[in-house]
Amino acid sequence: MDNEQDTNISEDELGLINRYTKRAFSAEEIYVFSVVLCDNEIDRDFECFDSSALDTLAKLYAGKSGILDHDPTAKNQTARIYKCEVEAVAGRKTSYGAPYRRIKAKAYLPRSEKNSEIILALDSGIKKEVSVGCSMGKSICSICGAETRGGSCSHIKGRRYGGKLCYAVLSEPRDAYEWSFVAVPAQREAGVIKAFNGSMKGEKNMEDIFKKLGSDGDITLTHGEVKALLREIDSLKAKARDGELYREETEAEMTRLCSIAEPELPLETIKSVASRMTLDELKAFKRAYEKRMSKIATSAPQLAPTESDKKKRVVNSAYKGI
Repeated sequence: MDNEQDTNISEDELGLINRYTKRAFSAEEIYVFSVVLCDNEIDRDFECFDSSALDTLAKLYAGKSGILDHDPTAKNQTARIYKCEVEAVAGRKTSYGAPYRRIKAKAYLPRSEKNSEIILALDSGIKKEVSVGCSMGKSICSICGAETRGGSCSHIKGRRYGGKLCYAVLSEPRDAYEWSFVAVPAQREAGVIKAFNGSMKGEKNMEDIFKKLGSDGDITLTHGEVKALLREIDSLKAKARDGELYREETEAEMTRLCSIAEPELPLETIKSVASRMTLDELKAFKRAYEKRMSKIATSAPQLAPTESDKKKRVVNSAYKGI
């Protein structure tokens, strides 16, 4: 992140700042600094914004709040962007040969006792790296040109195909939510956490994360990816517990029905066989025994009077005590 304090605030810039304040602030009351939000270089997630996406994002980020670690709470608000623009760095190219471009923003926060620690951290370079939270409409594979999210693309980001690196090109920004100070950004020069499908908390697409986990060599997960992965693990654990309970109930019911329908089989033998069955096998046997038990329950008793007997009012007393 290019983070530099602007000691002189022009009247024009003060006017831009006061568009977002409830009252007019003077230059002495405001701390201003510059920050690079993101660029069009391939980041640690093997993703990059296309050049036109930067132009749209620059407009969307004007007025957006800066927070800490992508935690969208009021107490974590640190600053607000009042000016945002895309700039090209003369003579510089991206790793894939395009002219290098980046979004440079100017942000402000009021000088106060509460903000003195943040201002000191900014001046000393402690708070430096930054990431952004946004929603992108498209994610295109650099190898085949197909959509990487649920499309026909089977390439894995970070791998090389025919000597060409696979990465996702992000385009058509839908919204920009926030920018955040982080310890380790995804982008090497600024950092970026990108969310898809309207997520406002920088949630990562799980398919992308799983692809990364399946790639060769060392991998690096962003803070947002770790949080998304932990949530997915918790969800899978809950589903696994539900599945185990359902199997136990199905196995117990199948064992009960089998012991009734096949009384000559030892109960321990039935339990041993059931424990080795798949869930589908247990369900099939359970249905079969339920059908058999249903037939037994509805079959007519041997000595029940027939319709002819009823008409003749014949009473069968063969087994009555006389």
